[in-house]
Amino acid sequence: MTGSYRYDVEVVHLLVSPEHAYFGRAREGAADVRSTDADRVELVAGKGIVGDRFFGKAAHMDAAVTLIAVEALEAMAAELGVPPLDPLLTRRNVVLRGAHLAPLLGQEFALESRGEPVRLRAGRPAHPCVWMDQMLAPGAHKAMRGRGGMRCQALSDGILHRGPAVLISPVPLDPESAGVPTLLRPSRLP
Repeated sequence: MTGSYRYDVEVVHLLVSPEHAYFGRAREGAADVRSTDADRVELVAGKGIVGDRFFGKAAHMDAAVTLIAVEALEAMAAELGVPPLDPLLTRRNVVLRGAHLAPLLGQEFALESRGEPVRLRAGRPAHPCVWMDQMLAPGAHKAMRGRGGMRCQALSDGILHRGPAVLISPVPLDPESAGVPTLLRPSRLP
């Protein structure tokens, strides 16, 4: 990636779940599925995160890896007047600190943690579902709109590790805006 911008971020959580937990009607309760907050995950180009529910699924090839900024959840908790929200309950695969994600929609970017960068394409917003009201807090579904993260396609094989990382972006980002809601329209490609 030439002409790239580099931002220090932190990979706070890496969620891997072989099954869906939220399906059907929220009043029936979430499924009791095994999920892992991993220290590292393996990504395979065109397939996603090894062991995850979206890995290799044709309907999710362009959106198999989900990212969210933890600042969005912190802002939501403050707005809703509730204790800190558990990022893992959002079911996003990669929870980042210091990552302004919205400008990346429609862009190719990379995350580098302890090695070769993992290249991703941010395809579309990861819209919240009504389950968020039950799993996070009443009002969370509405509060999460515009800051639910994004769905990405893995463009290269690689490993992501929890801890310090570098986000390599083709467009300038504003890390101070990581938790600010946005319309989440894809950036125009050059």
